[in-house]
Amino acid sequence: MVKVAAIFLSAALCLAGQSGGDGAPASSNVPGAQYPRVASDLRVTFRINAPDAQKVQIKPGGDGLGKTPYDMTRDANGIWSVTTPPAVPGFHYYFVLIDGFQTNDPQSETYFGYNQETSAVEIPDAAADFYLPKDVPHGEVSARWYFSKTTGQWRRIHIYTPPGYDSGRGRYPVLYLQHGSGENDTSWTKQGHVAFIMDNLIAAKSAVPMIIVMENGMVAAKPGAAPAQNGRPGNAAFEEVLINDLVPMIDAHYRTLADRDHRAIAGLSMGGGQALRIGLGHLDKFAYIGSFSGAIRGFDANTSYDGVFRDAAAFNRRVKLLWFGAGTAEEAMHNSARGAHDSLEKAGVKNVFHETPFAHEWQNWRYDLNDFAPRLFR
Repeated sequence: MVKVAAIFLSAALCLAGQSGGDGAPASSNVPGAQYPRVASDLRVTFRINAPDAQKVQIKPGGDGLGKTPYDMTRDANGIWSVTTPPAVPGFHYYFVLIDGFQTNDPQSETYFGYNQETSAVEIPDAAADFYLPKDVPHGEVSARWYFSKTTGQWRRIHIYTPPGYDSGRGRYPVLYLQHGSGENDTSWTKQGHVAFIMDNLIAAKSAVPMIIVMENGMVAAKPGAAPAQNGRPGNAAFEEVLINDLVPMIDAHYRTLADRDHRAIAGLSMGGGQALRIGLGHLDKFAYIGSFSGAIRGFDANTSYDGVFRDAAAFNRRVKLLWFGAGTAEEAMHNSARGAHDSLEKAGVKNVFHETPFAHEWQNWRYDLNDFAPRLFR
């Protein structure tokens, strides 16, 4: 087991009565916006201009910012404000509730989450800078459209190519990296800072230069299929899209090392479940598999995933890395991932379990990628 021992709150948080002041504008604000502001003790101050409103609240989108809405106070000019308790470092979605109507904060950049564009606030992590831009060679993230025969639709991906890709002739291994439920192919770039993580790892020679492909796992439905429940996009055909359409397209249009020994699949939450199902179901295509907070229900080392673990020796010869990650503050995911790890260890199946102190949020998965990527293609 690998454990991240991150002391991510300063001693100031222990002083419950200390205010920390107004702080500095969050890095996730739109250019020039002064709020939200993050104080030195990680309290966050929000301000909303809504002079005609009767009630305004800030509603957290994850545990790191809080679990219940914060009531805001109106001043004489119709400006509503509230300062939260100290937040957990990392990226946190949030919403503004104006007389019960849920909307976004015009002072925040928006990020695709909860199946819509959503406000968020970035809280600095004093224990880590691995996901921040540094003075190192940088790769590129680009968007590409391709036609899926499986869905009969044009689909968009985002793809990271490492520093030197455009000026060289070499071939590269590929990681297929998936987002979580309600997010899309932009999420690992915007919320996860995948490019900065990889740039920094590659510059430090901690990770092999690789191509990273990020697809939208939420909108793959076969032509003529019934609408998903609640009208939300499903992902029933995503496996076929990835195997039959996406992998061949990437190998045809990019300088890849087009074999299983140079191909990995991973994802977070829903994407972690997809990575396990697709990777373990197609070991002719993938030699490296990672599940970041993926849902693992009713795991049994003899029967789960069509019995792929039953012959431990054969599995160990074929799979170069099976990696599970979860945060101690996401109890259900942590217990299921740890349970799968322990069961496989007992059965003699080699795998890695990695934990962080975080909840089911992006800081968790940034740390996961920072541990997972250096283990690939060695």
